[in-house]
Order: sequence, then structure tokens, then C-alpha cells
Amino acid sequence: MKRKLRMGMVGGGNDAFIGAVHRIAAFMDGKIELVCGTFSVNREISLQSGEDLFVPEERVYVSYQEMIEQEAKLPDGERMDFVTIVTPNFLHFEPAKLALESGFDVVVEKPMTVSLEEALELQKIVERTGRTLCLTHTYSGYPMVKQAKAMIKEGHFGKIRKILVEYPQGWLSRLTEREGNAGAAWRTDPKRSGKSLAMGDIGTHVAHLAEYVTGLRITEVCADLTSFVEGRQLDDDGSVLLRFTEGAKGVLTASQICAGEENAVRFRIYGDKGGVEWANEDPNNLIVKMLDQPRQYYRTGNAYAAPFTLSTFASHNTRIPAGHPEGLLESFANIYRNFAATVAAKKDGKTPTPEQLDFPNVNDGVRGMAFIDTVVASNESNEKWTKFVI
Repeated sequence: MKRKLRMGMVGGGNDAFIGAVHRIAAFMDGKIELVCGTFSVNREISLQSGEDLFVPEERVYVSYQEMIEQEAKLPDGERMDFVTIVTPNFLHFEPAKLALESGFDVVVEKPMTVSLEEALELQKIVERTGRTLCLTHTYSGYPMVKQAKAMIKEGHFGKIRKILVEYPQGWLSRLTEREGNAGAAWRTDPKRSGKSLAMGDIGTHVAHLAEYVTGLRITEVCADLTSFVEGRQLDDDGSVLLRFTEGAKGVLTASQICAGEENAVRFRIYGDKGGVEWANEDPNNLIVKMLDQPRQYYRTGNAYAAPFTLSTFASHNTRIPAGHPEGLLESFANIYRNFAATVAAKKDGKTPTPEQLDFPNVNDGVRGMAFIDTVVASNESNEKWTKFVI
């Protein structure tokens, strides 16, 4: 393509956190521009947000319905190419459905919907329309996460036996939702968030990482969910035993009441030859642990000689020379860049490369909703194991 992709945004106004993160990530490579939006249910906030973002007032719409309908009427050279949806969970499905059916591609925050039924419907719409849907499981965008995936696929660690994934946070250790924190208020409200807090908000991230990095699929779970903070309606802590395809076993923990923790995402994966470890708080390092060998550290951006050469997927998603930290925003931008390259290739009648297609999609969204459903069902069951519903 000889122009930038044009983005519309639902949500993400001046009163929101995640919208700004999406915009920084989308704009980082100069391939995307914001042309329209409905940034808040509060019309004044939406208009002010549009003005601050240099969006013409006539393209700051009252609702997502108006935005999608009016943009669809514009000439090809003016209308938006895709919609980014950064609203609370209960407002993901309808805008995504309308956008896809109106001929627009979609980027949506996770979890994709508030129910598995909605997720399955979006999957059918994507299959029917041929549109592209990107789900922002951010941690899969890191170069060293992709390196771990490539090494496991190549059999570097042998047959995978044990998968440990965790996401401890501490920001909901108090009843923060009643202290004026808007993000906490909607996340802890089952009408707006869905049937799970900790597992829906952050458990889905590490469940996705477990499957993405290993290439295996969760088949059964045994879950224990707790709401530790008195007065909270949804779980704020959870531990899950996992069974995977090919016989691997795992443990997933997701908690938002680990006082003092920030976003300590980590995975440790072990095969019969060795293991690999990665942590979000030290993202440039990938720790490789082999039987009868010294511990090895792979670092982002290095041109190692064979047999230590970094994978094309890690290199494709590395932005700066070795030794310079690459963090969440760069990882987020990798997802947007790969999505944009895929959309542009399709518009040009070309086939996207495997590296360009390497971003979470609608199928990952379905898996995420199935994970939430299965974990909640397991927690409520007297049976030890609950089969994964997809």
C-alpha cells in the first residue's frame, strides 16, 4: 500500500488509560493514522478527546453505530480501514460484529467478549466475511517470547512435560472499586466485565501464553477461585491445574490481591531435555536451562552465530540494537504492525508472511472465553477435572 491504514476508535477517550496505549502502539511504525472515533459515552469528553487528537469534529461520532454506518458511506479514499475497540468487556461484541459485517477489520481488547456464545458468533462472522480480527494479548508480542516459541517448536527442549504460568498483581488488594477507581469499578462488575475478574482480566493472558508458546492446547482444568476482598462480587485470585494435549501438565495462577506486585507475568516451561523461562519485568532476557549444561541467557537484538541464532520471528519483532530495553509499548506495537501488514497485504491481493500473521486472532479470542467458562465451571463443580469446552 502507498498510504497509511486509517483507524477508527471506539472508547479510549481522555478519561481512559488503555486507549492512549493503543494509539502509541498503533502509531509507532508510521503505518496507521487515526481518522475518526467515538471516544466516550460522555459527548463532551468524546469531543474534547477528538480535538486533542486532531480528529475533525464531524468525524467524532455520537455512537459506534453512527460511526460505522457513516464511515461505510464514505468513498474508499476517505473511510476508515479498521476499528479499534477499547471499551469495557460488555461493549466489545456489538461494535465488533457491526464493523465486521460492514466491511471493516477489527482490533479489540481482551477478553474478546463477555460470553463464549458471543465469541463463537464473531468467529463465524470472521470466517464468513474474510475480515481480519486482532486480539491484543500484548505479552505475545515480545521478541524473547517468540524466541521461546520457536525453540520449543524446533524441539530444543524435547517433549514438553511441565508448563508453569503466572500473573500476580496487587492493585485490587483493597475494595478499590469503591474508592473512585473507574477501571476497578467496571472490572469487578459482572454486568460489565463478565463472569470472572482475575481469570477474565489477567488469567486469559497467561492461558494464551501457555498455548501460544508451547503450541499445545489445554484439555482439562481443576480450578480454585476466591474473592478475598470482602464485598467484591467476582474472583480476585485463582489457581488452576492444567492438562494439555500430548500429556503435558501445568499450573496457572492469576491474582490481583498479591499486595506489592505490579505486573509480574512469567512462564517456565520444561521438556525432557531442558527448560526455558521468561519474565515480563525483565523482557529482554530469555533464560535457557539444559540438562548438564551451564545456564544460558538469550538477549533481544543479538546476532548470535549458529546454533544460537535467533529465530526470524524474534528478529522480525526486534526494533532496536541489543542492550536497549524493549518493553510493553514495543510489544503492543508489534501486534499492531503485524496486523497492519496483514490487512495491507490482503488489500493488495497478496498473501501475508507467517511473521506478519503472527498476532492473536479471533480463534485465540474463542479459546480465551472457553478458558473463562471452563475455569468458572470447574470452581463450581465437585468433580476434580473439568473438560475444556472447545
